Amino acid sequence: MKHLEGISLAALQKSVCHLDAGFADLPEFETAAPGVNGIDSVLLEAAERLRDNYPYFHPLYAGQMLKPPHPLARAAYALATWINPNNHALDGGRASSAMEKEAVAQLAAMFGWQEFLGHLTGGGTMANLEALWVAGRRDPGKTILASSAAHYTHERISGVLQLPFESVSTTCDGRIDCEALEARASNGDVGCVVATLGTTGTGSVDPLPEILKLRERYGFRVHADAAYGGYFKLADSLNAATRASFDCIAEADSIVIDPHKHGLQPYGCGCVLFRDPAVGALYKHDSPYTYFSSKELHLGEISLECSRPGAAAVALWATQRLLPLIKGGEFGAGLTASRQAALELAGHLTEDPRWVVPFPPELDIVVWAPRTPSASAASARSREVFERAAAQDLHLALIQLPLRYFDPKVFDADSDHILCLRSVLMKPEHAQWIDEILRRLEIAAFPVE
Repeated sequence: MKHLEGISLAALQKSVCHLDAGFADLPEFETAAPGVNGIDSVLLEAAERLRDNYPYFHPLYAGQMLKPPHPLARAAYALATWINPNNHALDGGRASSAMEKEAVAQLAAMFGWQEFLGHLTGGGTMANLEALWVAGRRDPGKTILASSAAHYTHERISGVLQLPFESVSTTCDGRIDCEALEARASNGDVGCVVATLGTTGTGSVDPLPEILKLRERYGFRVHADAAYGGYFKLADSLNAATRASFDCIAEADSIVIDPHKHGLQPYGCGCVLFRDPAVGALYKHDSPYTYFSSKELHLGEISLECSRPGAAAVALWATQRLLPLIKGGEFGAGLTASRQAALELAGHLTEDPRWVVPFPPELDIVVWAPRTPSASAASARSREVFERAAAQDLHLALIQLPLRYFDPKVFDADSDHILCLRSVLMKPEHAQWIDEILRRLEIAAFPVE
């Protein structure tokens, strides 16, 4: 890691000098930056404060979905801040807007789209808001449906947009129940169904082929929330059902993906894509001063957000330039490694009679519970192991799952839910650290007296 950062910091310094040379013909002036003499001390103070964090970058951090940006993404983002472009209008971000369009086109091509409308956003929440906003404009007053395991943002967003929202139950592997979905859609008042391709809790992938068949029958829009799992389109070793969902994602009406999750980008960087470019007409608005520097498309003309960091586009463009989004490429190999790490961890836990794995991982998230006499005892034990693991510098996460996800013969049903242990193995390095993770888990869960 130190060697990589040495390379990226040296490259950044060289790139800043090259950028500066591009403006060498301008008259000299003194930068009005107050307090420059205190930069060193304040930065060191900030570094000291930042040490009060979990080691998100390390393979022993296997808790929440936090993945370090690629060194190039960090350097490219920093480089762009010397200009500080705003990608709302070409007046404020001419070069970075062009880079955003190129980067977004590469994301769309990964899903099989050449004709589309799309742009970057501040994150998945804003991207999903735009997708549901379009759904609401296309079918005013109709209900938005998502599974009970979908991200809570969909219900919140529907409330903000004043659209009716309902949750649909899941099967025991965390995927939307298509029988329940059809029963609800048959009422004829459903405007959009959210298909989650990688829930943030368990990594479960909704059965998109079945949802698309229901769309043919009932006429609703399909929005693919692939904020977490979208990049797994490029991964190997997916099971057949999961692969089938990714293989038909191009048939969705809209797609959301978060480059700041598996795309190796700094926060925040999301992306929304629409299959029909005509939805751009829904964004039409007048601005008396914004869009006059060029007759080309200004990204603010197809976005609900106004000011957006051009630096995010530059970082994404640079990363995809280095690591193209192609099947069998180096970028996809990292996803495959994360997937293999999850399979290996789940395999070891499944074979150990002291643990219970409710279902195998579809992507790179593993959930499991201690085998105890009752559901409440398992929850208490999970919390205890979670805290003891942190003392071993092994950082896990917790998730509350419905008891019905587990074999009814395992736990006495004294609670409807079980608090489980959870690991998001989204760093490729996790594949080489499974033995060490298991060793520390053993110490935390079953200490020798």
